[in-house]
Amino acid sequence: MRPNSIPGCHWDGSPRNAPARRPLRVAATSPSRLLRTGQSGRCRHCGNRIDLYPRADGHPIALHPAEMATAHAPASCHWHLSSGIAHPHSDGSAWCRIPHAVLCPHRTPICRISQPLESMRRQLAVRTRRLIDTGVFTTPTAAPTRAAPDGPDRPLVRMLLGHYLADGPVEAIRCVAQTSHRTRCPRPVLAPDAPPGSWRLLPIGPRYSQLALSEQTAAVYDLSQLPHAEQRRWRIQRCPAHATTDGAADLALAGWQVFDPLLHAKHLRSDLPYPLAHGSEER
Repeated sequence: MRPNSIPGCHWDGSPRNAPARRPLRVAATSPSRLLRTGQSGRCRHCGNRIDLYPRADGHPIALHPAEMATAHAPASCHWHLSSGIAHPHSDGSAWCRIPHAVLCPHRTPICRISQPLESMRRQLAVRTRRLIDTGVFTTPTAAPTRAAPDGPDRPLVRMLLGHYLADGPVEAIRCVAQTSHRTRCPRPVLAPDAPPGSWRLLPIGPRYSQLALSEQTAAVYDLSQLPHAEQRRWRIQRCPAHATTDGAADLALAGWQVFDPLLHAKHLRSDLPYPLAHGSEER
């Protein structure tokens, strides 16, 4: 005999408590289009959880996921969040966020820490050991592999009248947009059906702020000859399918860093990568 069931209830008549799924959306006026689900990650040194937020200058910073009492953290380590942007000072409340580098057990503390922070640092060290013992986390020992055997690991790219340092080979730069399945888009920014850039030997900034530097030439992946829309697509790190999709939010931060001739000198190459990539040319 088949029992009678009540719509919206289990077979025994108990109510179903499954909450309705609500899609995540980003306001069009938000300074950061990064979804909250895309801001969490794990430290590659210790394996503990971190929250990534963009700073006012556009560079990302890894913050400890939990708030800390401002009395226990040095004033130089106080951070607060406003509209998804991290600011390096307190907002006047009794709580603040602190950089993960202060607590990371793999690193030397960047400032003098208090006893509560030292205790939390030991807890994270124990958690790192537990992650290693269970096989969840492995310490990085090998150098990262490159997508192109003859291409630079972190190429210098020219676009929108500026130079940017990529976080990986040009062929491996991946779209940061969210797909309809709520996962990160797997397509590369260097699409086969889109106009590519060209490898060129170009002079790199003879001046840095008020310091006069000797002019040098380096291999640059030049996008300045492409239309402005294409350069902007590379800057926001999106594939052609998501370049004009305003409703799709980001699941990761764009990996560009504004080129600094003093800090990024080790990534410069004085020769063009061979064999030349698709669309590359020497001028």
